Amino acid sequence: MRSYTRNSPQAAARIVALTLLSDGHLGAPEMDGLRRIDVPGRLDMSHADFMAVVQNVCDDLMATSNHQWAGISHLPLTQLHQVLDEVDDVGLRLILLQICAALSESDRHLADGEYDLLCTLADRWDLPLPVLRTTSARAMQAVNAATVA
Repeated sequence: MRSYTRNSPQAAARIVALTLLSDGHLGAPEMDGLRRIDVPGRLDMSHADFMAVVQNVCDDLMATSNHQWAGISHLPLTQLHQVLDEVDDVGLRLILLQICAALSESDRHLADGEYDLLCTLADRWDLPLPVLRTTSARAMQAVNAATVA
């Protein structure tokens, strides 16, 4: 994956793009969510510049996954950590975590890949996981396991 300047709008946009693609596809509800919460504007980018970053992410992911992208689980964790570490401003991290959570829930279904990425963001950045209105199967398994223990 290409690198971006630390804490740049492009580095932030790439994290949002990974969230949009984390379940293997980008659908209309996510695109509506982008417009509704004005993600490019919140990242100080034009819509065209934001979509160029999304396209670059798609190109990079397809190149590293043998042209078969099926979700965030195909991205090696070390590579994901490198991407996440390009944002080290705590305020920007908080904004990104909120944006990513909102977009993950925009279709009223939290896919396992979306949940996994949100957990990775929170863990890597040492931030609390945002309160989610929907739950994934994996999230329910974690809750059930914690209840039993």
